[in-house]
Amino acid sequence: MTRAARLALAAAAAAVAALVISMIAGGAAFPRVILGVPTSGVLTRWGLPVSKLAMDVAGLATVGLLLAAAMLLPNEKGVLGKTAQGYVRAASWTGLVWAGTAFVTMIFSVSDVWARPVPAVLNRNFLVGYATQESPGIALTLVVLFSLSIALFSRGVITAGATAGLLLLGLAALMPPALTGHSASSPNHGLAITSVTLHMLTLGLWVGGLAVLALHAVLKQPHLDVAANRFSRMAVWIYLGVGLSGVFSVIARLASLSDLWTSSYGVLIVAKIVGFVLLGYVGWWHRQRTLVDLDAGRPRAFTRLAAGELLLMTATTGLAVALSRTPPPPVSLPPDRAFELLGHPVPPPLTMGNIFTLWWFDLTFALLAALLAGLYGAGVLRLRRRGDTWPWGRTASWFAGVAILVFTTQSGLARYAKVMFDVHMIEHMTLAMIVPIFLVLGAPVTLALRALKPAARRGDRGPREWLMAILHSGYVRVVSHPGIATAIFIVSTYALYFTPLFEAAMKEHLGHVFMILHFLLSGCLFFWVVIGVDPGPHQLPYVGRLLLLFVTMPFHAFFGIALMMMGTLIAPIYYEQLGRTWGGPLLLEQQNGGAIAWGFGEIPTLIVLLAIATQWYRSEDRKARRADRTAARTGDPELSSYNDYLARLNELDKRE
Repeated sequence: MTRAARLALAAAAAAVAALVISMIAGGAAFPRVILGVPTSGVLTRWGLPVSKLAMDVAGLATVGLLLAAAMLLPNEKGVLGKTAQGYVRAASWTGLVWAGTAFVTMIFSVSDVWARPVPAVLNRNFLVGYATQESPGIALTLVVLFSLSIALFSRGVITAGATAGLLLLGLAALMPPALTGHSASSPNHGLAITSVTLHMLTLGLWVGGLAVLALHAVLKQPHLDVAANRFSRMAVWIYLGVGLSGVFSVIARLASLSDLWTSSYGVLIVAKIVGFVLLGYVGWWHRQRTLVDLDAGRPRAFTRLAAGELLLMTATTGLAVALSRTPPPPVSLPPDRAFELLGHPVPPPLTMGNIFTLWWFDLTFALLAALLAGLYGAGVLRLRRRGDTWPWGRTASWFAGVAILVFTTQSGLARYAKVMFDVHMIEHMTLAMIVPIFLVLGAPVTLALRALKPAARRGDRGPREWLMAILHSGYVRVVSHPGIATAIFIVSTYALYFTPLFEAAMKEHLGHVFMILHFLLSGCLFFWVVIGVDPGPHQLPYVGRLLLLFVTMPFHAFFGIALMMMGTLIAPIYYEQLGRTWGGPLLLEQQNGGAIAWGFGEIPTLIVLLAIATQWYRSEDRKARRADRTAARTGDPELSSYNDYLARLNELDKRE
C-alpha cells in the first residue's frame, strides 16, 4: 500500500471514529424509542450520518483539488501545468462520488423523514416528492446537479480561469445542505444562515486545500514550496473566517452560555472548539518551523505535520456531521409570524429617533463593509509606505460610500425597510444610486493595480494577474457594455417589483440578502460606465456619458409614477402577515414609495453631473498641457510666436 493510500485510509478512519464517538456522546446513536411509534430503523440511523460524511468528504476533496490546480500551483500564462491538470481530472472523479453519495444521502433522508425503512421508500413517489417539494431534498438535488456538472466539465479544462469557475461552483454546492439544517430553524435565522454560509466557504477551502496539499507532499510532486507558502498565506484569513463564523453560529443557535456544558449539543460544540484551537496551533507551527525547513529543501517535517493536521481536520469533519444529527437546546420563541419573517419583533412606530437608535446587526453587510474599508485602507497604506501618493478625494469618497452602506444596512432604517414599503424604497434608492457613486469615484481597481505586486514567477498568476484577467474577461466585457449595464440597472427594478420576485425575496433571509446585493452591484456597474475612474473595456466620451445619464434617469421616474398609480398591493401576503398595528394603509405607503422613487433621482443625477463636469474639465486640461509639451518639444512656430506675444505683453505691464 502506498503512502498516499495509507494517509487516505487513516483520514477516513479518523473521520468515522470521530463520528461514532460524537453520536454516542450526543445521544443520536441510541435515541429513545417509543413503543407503537414507527421508526426508520438502525440502518437509516447510521447510514444517514455515514453517507452524509462521505458526501462532505467528497465535496471537500473536490474543492481542494480545484483550489490546488487554480490557485496554489503555478501556471504558465493561465494554462495549467501537468500536475494541476491531473488534479482537475481527479476532481471529475471525486465530483462523481460527491453526486453518488448525495443521492444515497437523499434516500436515507427520505427514510428518516417518513420514519420508514429504506426498502419501503425506494419508489418514485417518495423520492421525487422529497427531492422537489421539501427544502432538504431540494438542497440535495442541487448538490447532485452541481457535482455532476463539475464531473462533466472538468474533463476538458486546461486553463486556470475555467478551473476557478469550477471551484466557485464547488463552493456553491457545499452550501445548500448546511442552509437547510439547524440554521433554518434558529431563533436568529438571519445570523445563523449568514454565519453557516461563511463557515462552509472557509471550511471548504481550508480542509480541502490542506488535504490536497498533504497528498501533494506525500506524492513528492513538484512546486511543493510554492503551494505550501501560498496556502499558508490564505490559511491565516481562512482561519479567522472559520473562527468568526463559528462564534456567530453559536450565538445564533444557543439561548445562553450555559448551554455549552448543560446540553449534548453544547458539549460537541466545545469539542469542535478544542479541535479548532489545536488546528490553529498546528498552523502556527507550520509558519514558524516547517515552512522554513521546506524553503531550505527539507520537506519531511512539513509532510509529517501536514499529515497529522489532515487527520485532525477529518476527525473534526466527522464531529461536525454528528453535530448536525444532534438537536440543539430547545428555545422558546414567541408564536409570531412576524418574528419568523424578520428574525426580530416588529419595531415600534416610525420616528426619526428610532431610525438612529434601533440598530440591527446584519453580519453579511457588516463583513462586506469591513472588507471594503480594510482592503482599501491597506492599499492606500501600502502606497504611502513606498512613497507613492493617492488622491485624498478618492479615499474620502470611498469611505463615505462605506459609511452610508453601514448606516443603510445596520441602523433602524434597515429594520423599518422590512416592514414599510416606503422606507424600503429609501433603502433601495440609497443602495442602488448613492452608495455606488461614492464607491466608483474611489477608483478601487486602480488602487488595487497599483498596490498589488506582480507574481514572483514570470507568467504565473498572483492576485494582480487574476484581477487583470477578470477585467479582460469576456463576461466583464459583455456586462460592462453601456447598453447591457443600463438594461440591468433599469429592467431588473421593474422585474423585481412587478413580479412575485419581491415578495419571495422579502420572505427569505437569503432572498433579501441577494436583493440588497443586486441593488449595490447593479448600481456600481452602471455608474462605473458613466463616471468610472477605473479602466474598463468600454470608454464612453463625456458627451455619451451625459446622454446615457439623461436617457436612464427618466425610467426611474416612470417607475415611481407607475407605483403611485397602482391600485393593487405589491407583496400583500407578506405585509399582512407582519400584523403591524401602527402606520397608514399599505396602499398609501406603496404610493409614498413611488413618490420617493420619482423624486429621489434628482440627488444622484446632480452628483453625477458634477462628477462628469469635473472629469471633463480635468481631461481637457490634461490634453492642453500635453499639447503644450508636445509643441514645445517639436518647436511649433505658431505656439512659439504666441508665447513671445504673451511675454511682450507681460513685459509692457511691468514697465507701466
